Amino acid sequence: MNKKRFSTKPSAKAKAVELLSRSDQSVRRLTDKLVRRDYGEEEIQETIEWLQAKRFIDDEAGCKRRFDNFYESSDYSVKQICAKLMQKGYPSDIVYSCVPDEIYDVELTKAANVLRKKYKAPAAYQKMMQYLYSKGFSYEAARDSVEQYLAEGDNT
Repeated sequence: MNKKRFSTKPSAKAKAVELLSRSDQSVRRLTDKLVRRDYGEEEIQETIEWLQAKRFIDDEAGCKRRFDNFYESSDYSVKQICAKLMQKGYPSDIVYSCVPDEIYDVELTKAANVLRKKYKAPAAYQKMMQYLYSKGFSYEAARDSVEQYLAEGDNT
């Protein structure tokens, strides 16, 4: 006789904790993942409230951690960082609250790094400007970094 094994589906809380153990999640993204796994709306809402009460999930703290990590250790522009965080389900008001007041100097440094990686020798001014602008850098940071990069090329 062939006996079929029946596996029981873990509770939404167990699945949520498992997902959170792998990586930080926004409330929206975690909710979407639980919905895709066919958990009921009421069970998901109860799970989210339980996780928040236990401080296992916190959009503000999670967003701030991720923003700071991208801002300090990547060459992404602030616009790119914000777009990535919103794609991960963080609300725009929380994302934009993470942006420091003064970003020009950091953006200038990041834009210069991006130029050095993309262009081994100076290219056309407009081409470099378009590239940086497409990466989300402000006009001022793009202009100043391109001018600086071109000036460095004249000195070598």
